[in-house]
Amino acid sequence: MKAKVFTKTDDKQSNDDISEDYIVDEKANTTSLTSNGVRKGEQFFGIDNLSDPENMTISHHINQAIRAHGLMRRDKDYVVKDGEVIIVDEFTGRMMYGRRYSEGLHQAIEAKENVKVERESKTLATITFQNYFRMYKNWQA
Repeated sequence: MKAKVFTKTDDKQSNDDISEDYIVDEKANTTSLTSNGVRKGEQFFGIDNLSDPENMTISHHINQAIRAHGLMRRDKDYVVKDGEVIIVDEFTGRMMYGRRYSEGLHQAIEAKENVKVERESKTLATITFQNYFRMYKNWQA
C-alpha cells in the first residue's frame, strides 16, 4: 500500500480533513501520521488502537519509517555505498563510516534503500578522553 505525503503549510490546519497519510514538516524537521494514516496503519497491522501502550513498538517503527521516507534524503543526509548506508556529516559533508542513526532510524533507511538491515547497536556508556585519563595515576619515568 502506497502512502500519500502532505507537506505541512499551515500549523492551524486540522489533520482530520487531510486525505494524505502523513505530514512532513521540513522546517521543524518532524513527521506525523494523519487520522487517515493512523486508520490505515491500524487496518494493515490488524489492531484496534495504534495509540495503546501495547502497540507502542509498532507505532515507533511506523514513525521512524515515515521519518526515513519523508525527511532523510539520499546523497544529502546519507549515501549508499557497497550495500551499506553511510551517514554524511551535515557540517563537513564527510562520510562518517561506522556511525549509525539511533532508535531504529538507520534500520528504516536501510529498508527504504533495499540494503541489508543490520541489527541496532546500543550505546551503554560514554566517556570523554579527559575523564578517561583522570581515572589513572600519572606515570613518570
